[in-house]
Amino acid sequence: MTAPKQDSFALSRPLHVGQSHLVVKDLEMTSSFYQTMLGLSVLDKSAGGAVLGTASTPLLTLTTRSDAARAPRNAAGLFHNAFLLPSRKALGQWLYQAAQNNVQLDGASDHLVSEAIYLSDPEGNGIEIYRDRSPMEWTYHADGTVEMATERLNLQELYNSAAAKPEWNGMPEGSAMGHIHLQVGNVAEADRFYEGVLGLKKMATYPGASFFASGQYHHHVAANIWNSRGATARQAAMTGLSGYSLAYNDQAALAKALATLDELEIATTKTSEGVALQDPWGIGLTLKAA
Repeated sequence: MTAPKQDSFALSRPLHVGQSHLVVKDLEMTSSFYQTMLGLSVLDKSAGGAVLGTASTPLLTLTTRSDAARAPRNAAGLFHNAFLLPSRKALGQWLYQAAQNNVQLDGASDHLVSEAIYLSDPEGNGIEIYRDRSPMEWTYHADGTVEMATERLNLQELYNSAAAKPEWNGMPEGSAMGHIHLQVGNVAEADRFYEGVLGLKKMATYPGASFFASGQYHHHVAANIWNSRGATARQAAMTGLSGYSLAYNDQAALAKALATLDELEIATTKTSEGVALQDPWGIGLTLKAA
């Protein structure tokens, strides 16, 4: 008898990241990159957009518009979308095929809680491909925060681990948008929004960055000012991150977040997906039931 599929730790928390939505100038080229280099499948397609993901789970929406203008590097928006793979084996297999296809990497890090590889899509949108270590291996502090660091990841060892069985048949089932990392104008304001309004816990801090999560995950959302200190609200026609969704497994947590939005008189709109709003930098956010 086959054991039932278990969601990853990231997805089984009271909330998790659902999908990310990017506006791009060249839809065909960018969509092809995510299919070829990341192994995403096209789940839906129109003249102006595409929904990509695993065979059964949408992870990334790409749309284009005639007036799309390239967002400057210091604009608020996306630092990276982080695709969580279900195992270290899958991460090694992805790295092996990436090397065979001469994918240019931007970096690689061991964060203690995870192993991560970084790259960019053809329009400069940041991407992280990572796998989590077991939460049993994480170090939690007395205040509930988690120990994170940025140490060297041994890419050669990871590559070698997959060399004997390098089969990569696309992003595997169980993969997810594990977290989303944002560029914002002010970290204190991000703290007020993600902690004070949405009720996430700040799990870790770096100079110029905060990491927020639900249910003791290391982070579902991060916000930094490394490129974007003082950034103001995004312009509607900018390329890059249009918005993303947070999917709630815990209906009480969703109700509490919505009540806080009402109390603070933060503008929201009900949609077919859930409740839509904007963060302090004009980044779209949809809160929905998982």
